[in-house]
Amino acid sequence: MQHFFSPSWMSRSAARFSIVILALMLMAPLAACGGSSSTSTSGTSSGPVTLTYWAWISSLGKQVALFNQTHPNIHVNWINVGSGPAEYDKLFTAIKANNEPDLAEVEFQYLPTFETTGSLVDLAPYGAASVKDQFVPYTWSQVLLGNAIYAIPQDTGPMALFYRQDIFQKYNLPVPTTWAQYADDAAKLHAANPSVYMTDFPPKQPGWFTGLTWQAGARPFNIHGQSWKVSINDPAAQQVASYWQDLINKKLVKTEPDFTNAWYHDLQAGTLASWFSGAWGNGTIEQNAPQTSGKWRVALLPQWQAGQSISGNWGGSSTPVFKSSKHPKEATEFAEWISNNEKSAEIEFQGGAYPCLQSALSSTTMNSPQPFFGNQVINTVFKQSASEVDTSFHWGPTINQVYTDMGDNFASAITGKGTLTDALNATQQSTVTFMQKQGFSVTS
Repeated sequence: MQHFFSPSWMSRSAARFSIVILALMLMAPLAACGGSSSTSTSGTSSGPVTLTYWAWISSLGKQVALFNQTHPNIHVNWINVGSGPAEYDKLFTAIKANNEPDLAEVEFQYLPTFETTGSLVDLAPYGAASVKDQFVPYTWSQVLLGNAIYAIPQDTGPMALFYRQDIFQKYNLPVPTTWAQYADDAAKLHAANPSVYMTDFPPKQPGWFTGLTWQAGARPFNIHGQSWKVSINDPAAQQVASYWQDLINKKLVKTEPDFTNAWYHDLQAGTLASWFSGAWGNGTIEQNAPQTSGKWRVALLPQWQAGQSISGNWGGSSTPVFKSSKHPKEATEFAEWISNNEKSAEIEFQGGAYPCLQSALSSTTMNSPQPFFGNQVINTVFKQSASEVDTSFHWGPTINQVYTDMGDNFASAITGKGTLTDALNATQQSTVTFMQKQGFSVTS
């Protein structure tokens, strides 16, 4: 299940994406530092209203139908305009024309980008803070900028280790609890069977890498007053880069693109013994490696220091309301309900997403044994992982540029042109330069 990300779109749409961002920033220069004004509560409507909602999660048809059945004064029209750039390009075009939908699904990492356009409604005046405690804490921190609430969390991706229990048992490998132990497992496995690798390092998947640096304590972006601090190559990120560079140098991991036919074949054939992914990864494996049913298990991420309990996140989306909406109060009500209603969250889970709603994470529906994973109750792992993701991580306003540059630089490093650390340093510099050209105040 890949609805959180379309990994291949990042590089091919970067230039177009950046040009549109710059044009929109010129229209709303104060928004670049979080200064956009909030919509007045005078947008309240007393009669039945119709809302338009752009989103792509496959289960939303059922979720929206349930909302419409239980809210006779609000009718939501769900339109699937595609995910990633298919939706975002249309949203930017609509923003320029002042003709956005009332609401849309936007991945967490892109909320700051949309906020720079001044097109998002601050949901705080509509009581959004009242649902704060219903969601996993780090997901709530993702929708805040200063005192403003720019979206309601929808789904997420606390990371875990998916591993082939049969392969680990065959080669007497312990399930690793530290990254040092994981590296030892990788060496033992490849020595015992050179055709099998512990995992894959996907160079064009910066979201995956960022999730692992999040766990290590990296903080690539922070905002202080009117200025952004950029630290893409901070010590924690360099630690993660050096770790994977060592495994790559020793040829203990593959370096092929993920979410490709070759990569799916490796999952199916047992060429890859493990994969780090967000909670949504169970669907990816089930759909693309069906013959491995019963062989996979899930464990928490290895730790940098024994005894720690820290995780990272890869994936997830939110529901913002746009300034063109004539019904921001009702739109906020829907944004809250689609994520805060337990039945809705369970439908979303059954459709392959991983909801942010804490009560749903404890429900019977989400905590049933999974036959594909040897009847393991895998949600117990995901739920713990979600509780261990640090809330202080923030995204920057030009993440598409960051991901494109990082992916390109990592790909060069894989071919021997420098190291992954060099790639981080280059991405740091290009990001600072890019942001300054776009009019942001930047420190590093």
